[in-house]
Amino acid sequence: MFAGLSLKARASLACAYSGIAWGLFWIPLRGMDGAGVTDAWATVLFYGVPLILFSPWIVVNWLRIAACGWSLQLIGIATGVSLAFYSNALLYTEVVRALVLYYTTPVWSLLLARIVLGETITPARVLAIVFGLAGMLVMFGVDVGLPWPRNIGDWMALIGAMGWAVAAVLLRRDDGSRSMEICSVYFFYGVISAIVLALTPMAGNIEFPDWSVIVGVLPWAIPIAIIVIPGAYAAFWGAPHLNPGVVGLLFMTELSVGGITAAIWADEPLGPRELAGIALITIAGLSEFLYPPMRRALWRDK
Repeated sequence: MFAGLSLKARASLACAYSGIAWGLFWIPLRGMDGAGVTDAWATVLFYGVPLILFSPWIVVNWLRIAACGWSLQLIGIATGVSLAFYSNALLYTEVVRALVLYYTTPVWSLLLARIVLGETITPARVLAIVFGLAGMLVMFGVDVGLPWPRNIGDWMALIGAMGWAVAAVLLRRDDGSRSMEICSVYFFYGVISAIVLALTPMAGNIEFPDWSVIVGVLPWAIPIAIIVIPGAYAAFWGAPHLNPGVVGLLFMTELSVGGITAAIWADEPLGPRELAGIALITIAGLSEFLYPPMRRALWRDK
């Protein structure tokens, strides 16, 4: 089906799919939190399940992982820390607030890609940032002020956004690691980061949950495996082939999916304002593909 598409197009679809998958992952995360594995310990379990599933592959391929050197380890640290902060943000603030603050990512990614990689900030990417930030402000309600972090969950989302920008640049620079190796170190450092966050006072509950409670929430392992593992693989396969800022824009599909699902299952607001914001953010995500044909059409008209 996708065989005729260019590598860039397939990578773009993979990142967009990953965004859709991550737009659903707050559901099992909050499900575990509601079932008794509370606060940051839900994030520990959320990353622990995929790590356990990956363990046989890691044991068999540990030499291959070690051969990738520090480049792979730095990618794992950056992605693990970023997503651990973001996952916790979904527990400590409203889903939409966490999503919107996290998706300042394209701004940080484009700037870092320019500074570190020397990549061009094209008119299409500037347009994407404008639409993306406009959508963010509309969803937040610009009439009540700028979307400045207001609680610990908001700050976690913003730190996660900056962390992913670093991860995207590292992924772009890396040329020796494959998606499976990246997934393995991502889940490993995700667990480590989540445990550290769970043991800090800001987590609110540093007591490890009872084992009987953990066993009771294990059914959530099924949606975690279905949502998280394919989504992570798609992201880590697609991201190295694209500009870091473009990756961030394509991941904005998560914001639309997360906003809609949070309205359906978490009773968070989804009215005309939120729908308008989602539309603007969707345009931002598609701008890389819409801008060239629009420009050609305009030039033909002249």
